[in-house]
Amino acid sequence: MTDERDDDRHEFSAGQGVDADYEEFTLDPEELDADPTTVDPVDSRVLTDILDRRNVGSDEVDVEQLVDVGLSYMGINRFEEATETFERAAQFAEEDSLDAQEAWVNKGAAHAELEEFDQAIGAYEEALRIDDSSEHAATAETNLAYALWESGRGEQALEHAERAVETDPRFAEAWYNRGFLLVERGLAEDAVSCFDNAIRLGYRNADVLEEKARALEEAGDHEQAEEVADRADELRQETEEQLIDEQTGQAPGPGGAGGRGGAGGRGGRGSGGRGDEQPERELQGEGPEGF
Repeated sequence: MTDERDDDRHEFSAGQGVDADYEEFTLDPEELDADPTTVDPVDSRVLTDILDRRNVGSDEVDVEQLVDVGLSYMGINRFEEATETFERAAQFAEEDSLDAQEAWVNKGAAHAELEEFDQAIGAYEEALRIDDSSEHAATAETNLAYALWESGRGEQALEHAERAVETDPRFAEAWYNRGFLLVERGLAEDAVSCFDNAIRLGYRNADVLEEKARALEEAGDHEQAEEVADRADELRQETEEQLIDEQTGQAPGPGGAGGRGGAGGRGGRGSGGRGDEQPERELQGEGPEGF
């Protein structure tokens, strides 16, 4: 018995078709080749990245605009998206250009926000490989010092904090970090000079005053240390009250609320006067470039 479906079978075109090497329908396998020793076989982004470079020319991408997108992600605390955006900006930027360096510095800052300090260190080191004396170099150096400190590598952190102030002697946060690390090494008098430089260059907040007070105490200047610590307490309280005013639109009542506030580095710190529980000490991580 003949299958009725055979009678209704559609007859497709039997043309010659195209040659096997017809360019418009051929993906060059060399372009999609990836070294299995350097690519994680389960990394789903590898093929996407390769196709990006194949199908989108660098001259078709506005790298500055892409960096701005990454900064916008940083502004709303979407740091994972920021790292990916900055990485793409670095890929599409001209090789070893200032744009590429800026993207790497920002990528490091985003990783630091995620406490992915190994990745942050790698990003800053790549930025410095591109140019260790450019306008972005001091930021990369001081951020690298911060990431190294957080990774428990204090000696290397001090080296990069010193390079930061050598690269840009007017970089206040770099002086603060250098002073912080000198106190850790027992060089309190040198640290006081660093904190004075940071303050003179405009880095005036409770954090730097607290660190200066600590350095003065360790240097044996107890009277001045107490004066500076009192000023730090006053400044932190003023900052907290200002923050409350901005959030509520009114001044706090008698014995008003405290809360987390104060200027300073990533994450902020809780307030605490002398004799109370002291805030956690940390280096300052500079924010992303242009943010």
